Amino acid sequence: MQLIFHGGAGTVTGSCYLIEHDRGRFLIDCGLFQGPKSVRELNYRPFPFAPEDIDFLLLTHAHIDHSGLVPKLCKQGFSGPIHATEPTIDLASFMLPDSGYIQESEVERLNRRNRKRGREVVEPIYTRADAEACLGQMRPQGYESWFEPSPGIRARFWNAGHILGSASIELQIAGTTAGTPLHLLFSGDLGPDEKVFHPEPDAPAGFDYIVCESTYGDRDRADATVVERRAVLCKEINEALGAGGNLLIPAFAVERTQELLHDIGVLLLERQIPQGPVFLDSPLAHNATKVFTRHAAALEDIALAEADLFRNPNFRFVESVEESKAINRITAGAIIIAASGMCEAGRIRHHLKANLWRPQATVLMVGYQAPGTLGAILEGGEKLVRMMGEEVAVKARIRSIGNYSAHADQQELVAWIKERLPVHAGIFLTHGEDRAREVLRGQLLAAGVSAPIHLPKLDELCVLEAAAAPPRRRRVVQRVDDEQITDDWHNDYARLLLGLGRTLEQLPDDAARRALLRRMQDLLPR
Repeated sequence: MQLIFHGGAGTVTGSCYLIEHDRGRFLIDCGLFQGPKSVRELNYRPFPFAPEDIDFLLLTHAHIDHSGLVPKLCKQGFSGPIHATEPTIDLASFMLPDSGYIQESEVERLNRRNRKRGREVVEPIYTRADAEACLGQMRPQGYESWFEPSPGIRARFWNAGHILGSASIELQIAGTTAGTPLHLLFSGDLGPDEKVFHPEPDAPAGFDYIVCESTYGDRDRADATVVERRAVLCKEINEALGAGGNLLIPAFAVERTQELLHDIGVLLLERQIPQGPVFLDSPLAHNATKVFTRHAAALEDIALAEADLFRNPNFRFVESVEESKAINRITAGAIIIAASGMCEAGRIRHHLKANLWRPQATVLMVGYQAPGTLGAILEGGEKLVRMMGEEVAVKARIRSIGNYSAHADQQELVAWIKERLPVHAGIFLTHGEDRAREVLRGQLLAAGVSAPIHLPKLDELCVLEAAAAPPRRRRVVQRVDDEQITDDWHNDYARLLLGLGRTLEQLPDDAARRALLRRMQDLLPR
């Protein structure tokens, strides 16, 4: 059997694992790449496999970095079933069409610029209609019950505690020769132990191979209960609004937004924060919130009555573009929650552009910021950023809190893997940057995990056998240089432009500015 890592290797996005066995081939996840432009360009390129040859797809959860290329997969020939939990399908029914709309909108803007520059126009990765069409291939599956997606293969979903409907996937794959099936577990994204809405991640023990995420493999968060986390949020909100400006919270539309609404609703009800407006400026997040409301009976650790879960009178759910633009006329006293969580797209960018230059404003990061994203650049302390073709000074307070993360931290990952032991043949650490994976591997070895631990590269193939011998590994294709995955030349170019602008402003006169530009011009090839 062959396992090929076509995404989520050396990066936390684009999750996609291809399994080839004696009877066919199937995928686990098919996610959108995010981060530096060199990585995002992979979304536009052909798949490194034939979509029409895929028998079925198993989906761990609805986040776009795990599901966002499913419409493209179906558009290009995949016609098999997509197995997922019912809440995942409910969320995907909003998230994938919304992603298609974003693809169309971004390409429309790009093509307007391309026409002015005399460049060729491009096509969107997929459209809203493509996304809606693929939903008919989805098949709901429950937790902890075996099903057979194809002959010789058994699959079972286990609660992953990450977001509503998220799952780890247990697999038993029979070979053509006599013997026990190969037994695998794919973690998907794992949630932390202390988290509102969901129980701790679960799965059985004893596997040949485990494929485990490692997003926070290099760090531990301070342990905090849900009540303690809410107290930290309360402090941040009061300080932000007390500074005399708005509070902007870039948040993922699914789970993070609902957790924030829940906690802000509790704080408003208890009158621990000012009774000002709380704008949810994301139609996708609004629709996702409706899904959470439908599944409220299955949620845990809710401090509000089910009827009041997301219905505080201070909440303003923003739908139209005109309503969104109107928010930017408010200069103080508002809490504005908008997607995307890494500030790469969506309405949050317009609110950042309207507020970043204001020293009274505050931006609160509540989730992971992938290298190269605007969110990571702001967290890194940059004082000048380029947004939508313009330079924007960063004078707002940039704050971060880690206890809203939907990912297990280092010690929680170590504990989860130890609880799954024994692992007979090997552990693959994926869905993490190289440093996070290296550190996590060291922690696992220190904790006494004796199974071989591998750090696969993007598009690497591993031949799996039910034995302790190291899997045979090779790169089937190299679509992007490894060093471009976390920080590429596009980021270098943006930094150069910003640095050049600052330097030119600081020079004493126009003669010095022209002399510097001439020296730079002389360095360019003729």
